[in-house]
Amino acid sequence: MTTNEREHPDRPAETPPPETRDNSIMRELSIDELSTYEHIIPRLLRNMLVVSVLLLGPAFWFYGSAGSIGFAFGAAVSYVNFRSLTRGVGGLADRIVNRNSREKGGLIILRFLVRYVLVAAVAYAIFKSSPLAFRGFLWGLCVPVAALMAEAAWQGYTAFRRDS
Repeated sequence: MTTNEREHPDRPAETPPPETRDNSIMRELSIDELSTYEHIIPRLLRNMLVVSVLLLGPAFWFYGSAGSIGFAFGAAVSYVNFRSLTRGVGGLADRIVNRNSREKGGLIILRFLVRYVLVAAVAYAIFKSSPLAFRGFLWGLCVPVAALMAEAAWQGYTAFRRDS
């Protein structure tokens, strides 16, 4: 039996912990990073409102008044849906982490289902009323994507600014 620097003949060899890129993920977040992350959701909601107002004009240009009304309804539904989603995820996380949570599991699931029923009901009503309004509604449902793109650009900007 050969021995190396890590092995001793009287005891088994110790294996060093594997060096991976994931070790950096397991570190604790600093106060600055936590502060940054807790400001993302309010900024996303604000971005959704700004994008909705900015895209109302192009929706009117392409689809007319019916399409712009549909866009406004789609943007409103997506805003309410996103707010409800963040609240639901927060409640679910609190329920998992904190066993003494005041949130009831059934209520959290009910809120998730009500979001989809709301979207389906508004989409059906608009679809039956006007095809142009329905197109605008579908564009309005995409407002969170534009808000997330704006947030990604902001995060990229701040990351590059911090590194230089």
